[in-house]
Amino acid sequence: MDYTKQRNDMVEHQIQARGITDERLLGAIRKVERHLFIPGHSDYFAYSDGPMCIGEGQTISQPYIVALMLDLLRLQPEDRVLEIGTGSGYQTAIIAEIAGEVYSVERIPSLARNARKILDTLGYSNIKIQQGDGTIGWKPEKENEKDITFDAIIVSAAAPSIPEGLLTQLKEGGRLVLPCGSRFVQDLVCVRKENGNIIKENFGGCQFVPLIGEQGW
Repeated sequence: MDYTKQRNDMVEHQIQARGITDERLLGAIRKVERHLFIPGHSDYFAYSDGPMCIGEGQTISQPYIVALMLDLLRLQPEDRVLEIGTGSGYQTAIIAEIAGEVYSVERIPSLARNARKILDTLGYSNIKIQQGDGTIGWKPEKENEKDITFDAIIVSAAAPSIPEGLLTQLKEGGRLVLPCGSRFVQDLVCVRKENGNIIKENFGGCQFVPLIGEQGW
């Protein structure tokens, strides 16, 4: 099966056709092999226009939604990014292709282990994965991580409101993207921290699994 053609078609018809134009982002999506991050390597559907199950009641998001959320973050090569919800590691890999450092938190131990294994196999050295409660942000593992903050934060599960723990770890001038609303229907929200103020912008309806944790559901 020609996975390169499938990825190029996915980018052209599912992502560029819907208005995503950032070439660095598009290049990263073309490069990362989505089928490797889906249990069982579901070849026929790996590049389809929709979410897919990855086990443990979790999903890998529709390619366009991944692209949209990352496009809203406006990632830069020097950015340190916090990802809440590692899942299979697919989105993590795309972020790592663009940003300098990726810190990713996954609640479910088996998903965290599997993601770490595949990302290591693929040679990513700029990714840290932590198993724990992502709603409170990154839990320091070393002394130099005690007061860590992030240029961008992406949340891959739906929160009832924006977790304060994440806002605390967002740098001044930073961007945070997350689905926010009920357990079943949410809005995709982009948050910017400017002069200590939180500015929110709504980018329409979406549907994600619930964000479980102290500051989630």
